[in-house]
Amino acid sequence: MTALFRCGTLAIVGQPNVGKSTLLNCLIGQKLSITSRKPQTTRHRITGILTAEDCQFVFVDTPGFQTRHAGSLNRVLNRSVTQALAEVDVVICVIEAGRCGPADRAIFKLLPRERPVLLAINKIDRLADKSKLLPFIAQIKDEFPFAEIVPLSAMTGNGAEQLLKAAATYLPESPPAFAEDQFTDRSERFLAAELLREKLFRNLGEELPYGIAVEIERFEQEGDLRRIYAAIIVDKAPHKAIVIGKGGEKLKAMSSDARRDMEELFGGKVYLETWVKVKSGWADDERALKSLGYE
Repeated sequence: MTALFRCGTLAIVGQPNVGKSTLLNCLIGQKLSITSRKPQTTRHRITGILTAEDCQFVFVDTPGFQTRHAGSLNRVLNRSVTQALAEVDVVICVIEAGRCGPADRAIFKLLPRERPVLLAINKIDRLADKSKLLPFIAQIKDEFPFAEIVPLSAMTGNGAEQLLKAAATYLPESPPAFAEDQFTDRSERFLAAELLREKLFRNLGEELPYGIAVEIERFEQEGDLRRIYAAIIVDKAPHKAIVIGKGGEKLKAMSSDARRDMEELFGGKVYLETWVKVKSGWADDERALKSLGYE
């Protein structure tokens, strides 16, 4: 560790589906935050930690800020975003290359002006006409006084190093808050639930995943073997059959995919048992949300 060490928290914010979770995974070099093509996959604030030679980044991946839909779940998720904005040292706002619409501008209005805000222009690999990038950056500069603007691709990693270098200069001088080899402050129990929820989001219909949650009822470890017992919570009885699939094949396939990801992340064998439970109206019940880990 050098004499001058920096350590601070950085919130990653933006509207749903701009690639915030993919960016977090790219920056820390671990699959920590779950991803899918469906918006609002992230529901919890997830902390990812990256320790370099002279600084430690403590990233907070937040849910996509919801400007169109109400409901208890979305109110809780939006509250998580605004709390993160108030508590961190640096903000990284993510938008898509070539796109800046009303939802992005609504988020710009929430950004703090008393701390540095970096703009990450993501998905530059998908920009068909690269000559449009510089005019787009010039246009965005008028939207908010960003401390830095960094074009990148979270999918390929192009530009990620430049974002880290830019962000490091704004971190406060401080000793590291976490051990050098630690990459998150979340428990394995939480990570197991998230990996299973990712498979549900990726494999089920467009609407069904938003009425689904995962609850780890038992998590036991015997040496390198982890025994995980997970309940999949659905809002309506007909959804139970959809999750299970014909002859239980869909649930079995999703559980197997999740188990493999858990074994890779935890570095040991996993026995995973899953079942489906119906809890009507859980997404609009603040007490139920709290019991499932939504604060």
